[in-house]
Amino acid sequence: MHTVKHLKGSNSQPLQKRQFGIRAYLPAMLLASLLGTYLDLYFIGKQLYAFPIRPLPSVFSINILFTLAVLPISVIPLLKIMQRLKGWLRGIFVLAISLAMAAMEKMAEGAGLFVHAENWHHLYTFVGYCLFIGLIASFHGWMNGKKKE
Repeated sequence: MHTVKHLKGSNSQPLQKRQFGIRAYLPAMLLASLLGTYLDLYFIGKQLYAFPIRPLPSVFSINILFTLAVLPISVIPLLKIMQRLKGWLRGIFVLAISLAMAAMEKMAEGAGLFVHAENWHHLYTFVGYCLFIGLIASFHGWMNGKKKE
């Protein structure tokens, strides 16, 4: 590997170091985990949904496996795909993922992993995931110094 030093008389700015690998995604993963955990705690506290089958049910009212493992790990491929997409394709991708999450939530209900209150509509899940993914993607771009396209 070659190292190039910045010339003292040069007017150009030195290039910023870019993060590669999983380190670039850690802040977004942490935000996704924290936000998912607090949203689950809020909605469970409001008795809008519940997790009948979850790890350590005597300790946690939320499904910690989802909020501490599945959600942050799934953020990596989601953000990698979004970085490759431009413009309206990115929006369509977010809509498709949000629709898929609402459908998976309905399947989880059928399997007994998830229970909703009578006044819950899966449109809430769709809109919530659109906002959640948009927030995580914006935060990731901001943390890695990328401009919106």
